[in-house]
Amino acid sequence: MNSKIESLGMSTGKVIYSCDDCENIHRLKVATTMDLFKSSGVLLFRGFGVTHEQMKTFAERFSSRFIQDYGRPQVDSDKFVHFVDAGMDNSSFHREHGYSPFCPDVIWFCCAVPAAQGGETTFCDGVRVWEELSEETKQLFISKKLKFCYEVQADILRRFTGLDGTITDIKQVLDSLEGVNYQIKENESISIEYICSAVVKTKYGHDDAFANSILTLDYGEATLEDDSIVPDEIIGEIEKVTDKLMEKIPWQAGDLVMIDNSRFMHGRKEFNDNRRQIFSTLSNLNF
Repeated sequence: MNSKIESLGMSTGKVIYSCDDCENIHRLKVATTMDLFKSSGVLLFRGFGVTHEQMKTFAERFSSRFIQDYGRPQVDSDKFVHFVDAGMDNSSFHREHGYSPFCPDVIWFCCAVPAAQGGETTFCDGVRVWEELSEETKQLFISKKLKFCYEVQADILRRFTGLDGTITDIKQVLDSLEGVNYQIKENESISIEYICSAVVKTKYGHDDAFANSILTLDYGEATLEDDSIVPDEIIGEIEKVTDKLMEKIPWQAGDLVMIDNSRFMHGRKEFNDNRRQIFSTLSNLNF
């Protein structure tokens, strides 16, 4: 990789700059990019003039399968590229689909139009968060898992699983998943209870990372596995630590970002510019 590489803020993340304006991103060596991603966890490709179509074709080189995001508008024919901006408010740190057993390895973002002010994507290293939390808070999450309860339509689960099958096929998938309890209703809506640890092992390095969706859930509810509420003082501590470790991506048109979803939580700063246009796609990796 002959491109210029710099640190991304104070994090392990890296910025990879194009050698020439709008150099074709597909010229980057796959193996070198893989190695850099394993060690850094966040890669920002800048100066390559990436479009959402190029994001998808570039991601295909590193992905075993793509995962649909039913909560965002789809913009491509195969329904794996999405508009990100459903609102302009601040988005708290979360692991993408951390409330679900269908959690992608990586989330990809590309920027067509940045906001005039604000709207930065934020990220936070879950390994460092776990190291910074108090022993009392660590013991809580070691002793008790999280519980996410929500209702979803069967068609949405078909998108998650990649199946076009019957309810029986979906049932077989759900039965095979650890930590999942469910009830299928007559209208094919499915009530799901998903129990998982707030602390996960990173895909690369197998380190403990505080990477979950406890700070934000668009619908349903999140509790501890015994149905107790996470104390406000614990939530306050998590917010304080994640704010301290926050890094920002100040978007430029044509930027592409690749985030390790097993290690980093991400969010967004608020903005007030309806021209902002960010796209995303989710995938599991082939390395």
